Amino acid sequence: MTANASRAISWGEASARRMERQFLARPAGRGTRVAEVVAAMLGAHAQVLSAAEVSVGVRAAGVTRADVRAALWDDRSLVKTFGPRGTVHLLPAAELPLWCAALTAIPTGPSPFPPDVRVTEEQAAQIVAAIGEALDGVCLTVEELGQEVVARTGPWAGDLVMPAFQDLWPRWRQVLHRAGQSGALCFGPNRGRKVTYTRPPAFDPGPVPEEAALRELARRYLRAYGPATPQHFAKWLAAPAGWAALLFRELAEAGAVEEVAFEGSGAWVAAGDTEFPGGRVRGVRLLPYFDAYAIAARPRESLFPGEAYRRALAGGQAGNFPVLLVDGVVAGVWHQRRQGRRTTVTVELIGRRLTARQERELGEQVERVGDVLETKAQLVVGKVTVGPHA
Repeated sequence: MTANASRAISWGEASARRMERQFLARPAGRGTRVAEVVAAMLGAHAQVLSAAEVSVGVRAAGVTRADVRAALWDDRSLVKTFGPRGTVHLLPAAELPLWCAALTAIPTGPSPFPPDVRVTEEQAAQIVAAIGEALDGVCLTVEELGQEVVARTGPWAGDLVMPAFQDLWPRWRQVLHRAGQSGALCFGPNRGRKVTYTRPPAFDPGPVPEEAALRELARRYLRAYGPATPQHFAKWLAAPAGWAALLFRELAEAGAVEEVAFEGSGAWVAAGDTEFPGGRVRGVRLLPYFDAYAIAARPRESLFPGEAYRRALAGGQAGNFPVLLVDGVVAGVWHQRRQGRRTTVTVELIGRRLTARQERELGEQVERVGDVLETKAQLVVGKVTVGPHA
């Protein structure tokens, strides 16, 4: 390791440190709490819960989907809610005050809806308050929650004006993610096939100051995914680029971050956090849909080199395809198909062949995915024929 911040930091060194810090270089040892793994990732994307289970499971020895679900629904050390980018994430319950304070302090862009559809800031605040009141101590489906919101606010909240999935949703749903980000709402256990919502577990201490929360979130982001630029941070949060640039300038003036040379350009790390491994991580990894590493690690052209950029991204967006990493970069896509107690994992290589050692490691990774999903997994190397996010 070296602490010389003046030298240029290569992609291989940066990716090696990122993978080490979120248990991709080597899995967390048995007995590591699931919430600790999720904290290292800065949240696990959970729009598809099985993908979140694989994200966590491949990072922790012996962890299966049952362990992730126990952390979520039994001991409540995890919370499923709306996190970065307004998308569904698993977050550590103990860190929820920090996340809520930071996420609610991020400026929102202009509403994508026409004036007669959108809500005012005052109406949004009324809806969020009504959601928190309605969910206190109960789990409600979205239909049940809608009835409670309308009863507490007024008929305007229930107007069917919001275009969604070739249908119209009630007006109040356009701020559902803001209720999650503010701590008024999280997901509850499914009721049959229906999603439910509830209030998160009560958390202490009291409210975290927004400015302090933003600075801490930026520091954690840089520790997990640095070196990074304000633009990278803004993309990760779906925040305005100008706002992120101002935040980083304030952090630099306060001595909380420092600039380094990374891939020929300036980037930032947390102050004093300038040690990097001497070379890239070797080995094979399978990452599921919207894995935290595939989304946050930048520059994207280095993570998705050459043909991988076209094949493994969807319109430039990461996460829509599960990816195969070889020595820290994307070298394939994959898809799983479960039938009863068996899962077939099809892996498509992109512009390369694997060595005998890498083939053996790929087989071990497929077996690990099967263990996480509590199935017997079989590897097939061939063309992945399904589209993105299938």
